Amino acid sequence: MSNLTLAGLGEHVGRELGISDWVTVDQQRIDAFASCTGDHQWIHVDVERAKRESPFRGPIAHGYLTLAMVAPLAMQVGIIPRDAAAGLNYGIDKVRFLAPVPSGARVRLRVVLAGIEPREGGQVIMKTQNTLEVEGSEKPALIAETLALLIPGEGARQ
Repeated sequence: MSNLTLAGLGEHVGRELGISDWVTVDQQRIDAFASCTGDHQWIHVDVERAKRESPFRGPIAHGYLTLAMVAPLAMQVGIIPRDAAAGLNYGIDKVRFLAPVPSGARVRLRVVLAGIEPREGGQVIMKTQNTLEVEGSEKPALIAETLALLIPGEGARQ
């Protein structure tokens, strides 16, 4: 459970909110993502061809798969204040895919609170800087500035 509160969010701007556990991005996850999205590009799903022809010597995760992992890993970190009824995806200001995630690699998310914008009714737009790290890689898989709309719960101070 998060130690954050809506009223206390401002104290955390510029600070790291946490780091997720390591998660393995295995071929099964990559194949499932390909199946969901229809993106069956060989560099992701054809293991033998990727071993032969890919500059990465094997299949890599889709960039958008790694981006899709940001929200659940951020939730694991506990970025939603405990007095918020809900935190909804509101947008993405910037995403950069910096390094491939080979099939079988482990990733984790580092989250920094970049800013907050109070809204009507006690709602808050929360901007976070998300860095998806790849185990053993100097470069992260991605950096993404994401926005969440926080809806206050019944007990939240406004």
